[in-house]
Amino acid sequence: MAERVLIAIPTYKRPKSLARLLDAIAQLEQGADISVLVADNDAQDHQGFDLCERLAPSYRWPLRAVIEEHRGIAQVRNRLVAEALKSDAQFLAMIDDDEWPEPGWIREFLKAQRITGADVLQGSILFARKGDGPNLVPDIRHATGPIELPEGAGNLLIHRIVLERTASPWFDPAFALTGGEDLDFFVRLKRAGWRFGWADKARALGDVPVLRADWGWALRRAYSNGNSDMRVLLKYRPGLVQLVTESLKTAGALLLSPFLALILAPSPNHRRGPLVTFGRALGKAAAMAGLRYNEYAVVHGE
Repeated sequence: MAERVLIAIPTYKRPKSLARLLDAIAQLEQGADISVLVADNDAQDHQGFDLCERLAPSYRWPLRAVIEEHRGIAQVRNRLVAEALKSDAQFLAMIDDDEWPEPGWIREFLKAQRITGADVLQGSILFARKGDGPNLVPDIRHATGPIELPEGAGNLLIHRIVLERTASPWFDPAFALTGGEDLDFFVRLKRAGWRFGWADKARALGDVPVLRADWGWALRRAYSNGNSDMRVLLKYRPGLVQLVTESLKTAGALLLSPFLALILAPSPNHRRGPLVTFGRALGKAAAMAGLRYNEYAVVHGE
């Protein structure tokens, strides 16, 4: 009997991207008993919800949409999990509304799950390239096999039992607008003993919106990641040695990265590394000072 997989999609004010994603899901290769759930975080305009309502009667897979009124990426992910646990799905596949899967996506996820025995798997994300500019958004990719932690919640396969045995809220609302809710979720799962794996061929594709096509965005993104990563670390009350070590690494990055960026200035792609390191370190320092960056206050894409 085919495995039952619920594809869960959080969306907010990106109906065009959601339509592209749903079209790609409709083209998935057979190999599982698939259903689709969309949670629209835009209670006012709910364009994503309305799109699903129009598509559902003739859509290839069972398609349902809900509206999550409480604003925030953690809240909408929690709604998806809560709704998924009301179904009979054995696996929850999470994909963001600015991504779209290759035809073999679910088949490759399930294949890698059988090979690795992982409780949570992440698939690779390959970003479309436009022009000859610097590579500001590198692909997210690893070889298939066990990993320490996933790198985000954008392309995941989660075994149902993991969610059933993890207390709600699964994603901490304290990270609602800042991001980092996925890292916090993974840290909780790791502390509980769940196993992670990577499925390289379970690929999602993504493009780079105009707002993400410059160095300013790359630095803001690095700052945001560093800020949320440090907030997650501080949440779990690290010991003095770990805190001092992280502080020294952050200070060193703040001091050395600008000089390295100047040395590598003639090569935009090589310059990216130290600039991103500087942005992450600055975000970590801000988190240590009690500051947070609300990355999800801005919508990228349509």
